[in-house]
Amino acid sequence: MKGIAAGIGVVVLSPLLLAGTAMMMASSSEASTTSGFSGCLTDIDTDAVAKQVTDILDGADGKDVHIQGLDLPAEQVPNAQTIVATGISLDVPKKGQIIALATAMQESRLRNLNSGDRDSLGLFQQRPSQGWGTAQQIRDPVYASEQFYKHLLKVDGWQQMKVTQAAQAVQKSGYPDAYAQWEDLATALQKAIAKTFPDASEAKPAKDTAKDKDEESETSTGDCAPDKDGTSFGRIPEGSVPKGYKIPADADPKARKAIEWAMHQLGTLYQWGGSCTDSHGPDLMGRCDCSSLMQQAYAHADVKLTRTTYTQVGEGKAVSAKNLKPGDLIFSRGTAARPEHVGMYMGEGLVIEAPRTTKPVRITPIKDWDILAVRRVL
Repeated sequence: MKGIAAGIGVVVLSPLLLAGTAMMMASSSEASTTSGFSGCLTDIDTDAVAKQVTDILDGADGKDVHIQGLDLPAEQVPNAQTIVATGISLDVPKKGQIIALATAMQESRLRNLNSGDRDSLGLFQQRPSQGWGTAQQIRDPVYASEQFYKHLLKVDGWQQMKVTQAAQAVQKSGYPDAYAQWEDLATALQKAIAKTFPDASEAKPAKDTAKDKDEESETSTGDCAPDKDGTSFGRIPEGSVPKGYKIPADADPKARKAIEWAMHQLGTLYQWGGSCTDSHGPDLMGRCDCSSLMQQAYAHADVKLTRTTYTQVGEGKAVSAKNLKPGDLIFSRGTAARPEHVGMYMGEGLVIEAPRTTKPVRITPIKDWDILAVRRVL
């Protein structure tokens, strides 16, 4: 399930990937923000920031939480969360996330601005006229973050650069040294926010613990596959239900409810670390990732699942991929003991999943799955 970026209370716009090259970006607020800030934030209490950030992400009123360097934490922390989550979902190293946060602090004070210098917009003050995307796209924090990371990763040797040098290589700012003042705060924010996302650590896959040998033999599917592989439905447009599909009549009633609920999320964009509690709403963190889609689908069928792919692979009982039933959880990527992706079998050789960043919740044929494990939770 690598499958975590989101701001709270922002307008959801389609984070389509930008085609083309775009290099120059002028800051909307560089002149005003640089002159309005005195001194570098070098005495940040990282532990205090971590607690304060966690309080806000847990729902505390931003008016009651004071974070050094942030004057509007209720708005700024969710935007920082978007930047970190996007970085994690794109496998950008920690330093890259810190560079992005420091850049957004300098450019917009972590606010999703509607205007700026000339046509600059959004968290990073990206300019439509310079090829960063449409104004609507740039105003989507996920899209804007993706674009920043896309350009950062193209900078040769960026990981060996100082934060301000790497930021400047992307931004081409008139204030090339201004980003340095935010490095300590950006570091504290990244550390605090990364801890709030499931499976954000870089831990190595856990070794198989002692299991019942019979369960192990069932979990390991090898080259097994169900009789129906979903190919009879032809090409399935992303976010749609293939023509002719019906939930099998013999499906368990709770599995039916879970599948029906999951199908109502079709077409909504993936969000790594998203709760899947409001995938159609304005809060980006209400979108679904692979494991939260499973968790919430079964929650609506009164079945409680844990939150992550790594833990869901231990739910219920192991079954063979040859004996799939609607509602079974199918795991792929990684290892059988520590898979990185999960979907729900719908019957008829189809699986519903929240695949990855920039992709919507969709239905795919099971022939496209490299099945590592199957769990039956009913």
